[in-house]
Amino acid sequence: MALTTIAELRTALGVGTLYADATLQEVCDAADNVLLPFLWTNTTSITGHSNTANTGTSYFDEYIQDIFYVGQSLVISGCGSKHNGNKTLTAVGERSVTYAITGNNNAVTPFHPINPYGVAAAETYTDYTTIPAIQEAALMISIDIWQSRQAPSSGGVSIDGYAPSPYRMGNTLLARVRGLLAPYLDPRSMVG
Repeated sequence: MALTTIAELRTALGVGTLYADATLQEVCDAADNVLLPFLWTNTTSITGHSNTANTGTSYFDEYIQDIFYVGQSLVISGCGSKHNGNKTLTAVGERSVTYAITGNNNAVTPFHPINPYGVAAAETYTDYTTIPAIQEAALMISIDIWQSRQAPSSGGVSIDGYAPSPYRMGNTLLARVRGLLAPYLDPRSMVG
């Protein structure tokens, strides 16, 4: 899902065909990587997993029995090749889900933690690529990333105070577009 296209970024920067598509795509992808984790999605963190020869079980730090249901499809990622992919749930416990796994070497594996956490993504009903406020925020972040690549100091140094201007890629990167993002931010991303 690209929130900003190469054509949009190219037009906003006014660079024409001066830079290769791959270079501009890196910036668009970086903006997505900055923005998407903060948007509300239908995901839950997987903290550990185990498996038998033909079933896998993912574990959660939160009560999930009322979140998931038997027969539901989840897209699991960040949990290793046996567990990753589209899985149909065959059992749902208070803090675990079970599903079929396939592969050549499915040796029984006891519970073990996953670091960093894996992700269980259920069906989502919002397409952020169609929301103008999200697209504008992604474009603004892309422009900031591009400008930081071209002028890393983000401005001059004042002759009066010798104080450099704020670093563009600092903690205010997302803060500058928070007004556009406010209705779509995941409350779990705002801890701290």
